[in-house]
Amino acid sequence: MSLRSSQWYSGNDRNSYMHRAWMRRGLPREAFDGERPHIAIANTASDLTPCNSHLNEVGKSVEQGIWAAGGIPLNLPVVSLGETNVRPTAMLWRNLAAMATEEMLRANPIDGVVLLGGCDKTIPSLLMAAASVDLPAVVMPGGPMLTGTFRGTPLGCGTDVWRLSEEVRAGTLSSKAFIDSESAMIRSRGHCNTMGTASTMACMAEALGMTLPGTSGTPAPDSRLLERSHETGRLAVDLVREGRRPSQVMTRGSFLNAIVTLAATGGSTNAVIHLLAIAGRLGVELDLDDFDRTGSGVPLLVDLLPAGRHLMDDLFRAGGLLAVFKEIADLLDPTAVTVTGRPLVDYLDDAEIWDESVIRRRADPLLPDAGIAVLRGNLAPNGAVIKPAAASPELLQHRGKAVVFDSIEDVYARLDSPELDVDETSVLVLRGCGPKGYPGMPEVGNLPLPAKLLAKGVRDMVRISDARMSGTAYGTVVLHTSPEAAAGGPLARVRTGDPIVLDVAARRLDVDVPEAEFAARKPAMGGHAEPVRGWQRLYIDHVNQADRGADLDFLTGSSGDAPGRESH
Repeated sequence: MSLRSSQWYSGNDRNSYMHRAWMRRGLPREAFDGERPHIAIANTASDLTPCNSHLNEVGKSVEQGIWAAGGIPLNLPVVSLGETNVRPTAMLWRNLAAMATEEMLRANPIDGVVLLGGCDKTIPSLLMAAASVDLPAVVMPGGPMLTGTFRGTPLGCGTDVWRLSEEVRAGTLSSKAFIDSESAMIRSRGHCNTMGTASTMACMAEALGMTLPGTSGTPAPDSRLLERSHETGRLAVDLVREGRRPSQVMTRGSFLNAIVTLAATGGSTNAVIHLLAIAGRLGVELDLDDFDRTGSGVPLLVDLLPAGRHLMDDLFRAGGLLAVFKEIADLLDPTAVTVTGRPLVDYLDDAEIWDESVIRRRADPLLPDAGIAVLRGNLAPNGAVIKPAAASPELLQHRGKAVVFDSIEDVYARLDSPELDVDETSVLVLRGCGPKGYPGMPEVGNLPLPAKLLAKGVRDMVRISDARMSGTAYGTVVLHTSPEAAAGGPLARVRTGDPIVLDVAARRLDVDVPEAEFAARKPAMGGHAEPVRGWQRLYIDHVNQADRGADLDFLTGSSGDAPGRESH
């Protein structure tokens, strides 16, 4: 075995001397003998990413596992993105985090990497980086928080924020009660306990084969998470010795397995963008229509918020993701391997469902067809997505007049005005919130409903945007409309009063305006971002549209792990 790190440490010249000497701060001479793999722990722990704040503890268990297997662990702090705090949106920096991590993995004397992530954008950015550099890699998810309760009722973080805040606006819940629930919602360390984007992407990592099977969904405070962390550290050393790389694990079959898993778990629409971006880094053929072709007909088996009732520690208690896989085993690619070198389906024999109210049997699903639906039409020539599992069935086929907003600020300024011409049949349209327009494609697609309709008891309406929405959110919300308004997409030409037709069964999204009239309209250009410098300028100039994963155009494809030229 020839270790990549030996390109730094072997030899007797001045450069190898410097590389070894500056690392000899407690490490023994044999750490550099070319026999012990050097494993980076790409760590997204940060006090400003509260869902990842415990990852230093997780990293210590990974470190012990690496030592136990004969490797050399090396903590590598990388860009961390906290979904709840970062403005204007964490998605703006997903590609930057991926690029920075990729470059650090390539630039440093390491042979493999353990990827520690949790909060929404951290696992996707780490997987994008690992795909691009293609060093042996394994994901260790940070795990969901435990369920908090308020007034005897379980709270789903994120989902119940949206629900309770709307009840305050409707006048059915006091502001004091709303604020009192705040400390109860976040009960422990860990990421969101709903099937939001963080939980979804941990499940996607396992479905892709990039975790030790049976790991994702282990609650953050559970001592078994540290046990799995230790095992993952040991596995990272084995990966290097066996030469197993992400490109051998994340094949097209693995991505199709992830799409099946996305439907069966009722996962976040954000996974569509992240999976497309990861596949793009690997050169795996995957497009938007694969989500519909592969996900349609897959039953929803996991009864979790926002599509169901329970929360992530219930899923873990009920048998976890392996039990879900066993129910849909015939839909999984049996040749897709995991980081262990064995196929994912090899790990299902002992999986059991221990609570059928949380994980439903295939014969008794929550929904018979739960896949993400891809819509096309004259409002979305390159596609848009909707999550039927989180929508109101009666609104999946709908015609209504558009009420158009040019920015999220426009929404806040006008939505609750008594003069707003809107009723429960209207379609709320938000533009200027795509990758280029915001920039970064924020989670604002699940628009709040007008106060006067909330007061009438309305709790859902058709909403359309070029934005995203939180994986914890719900409603009949059409997202990722491509091309976005800021890139000249049709949303820029929609006017208030235009009839909008949504037909999910037919996979259509259209504006019912004569083609010539619609094409002749001048696009609305208000509300679009116009940065002049820095990352935002680079991002706007190079970001792909949502249907291509919103990655930067010059980052698609893998660049490999070849080190750069000598530094001295």
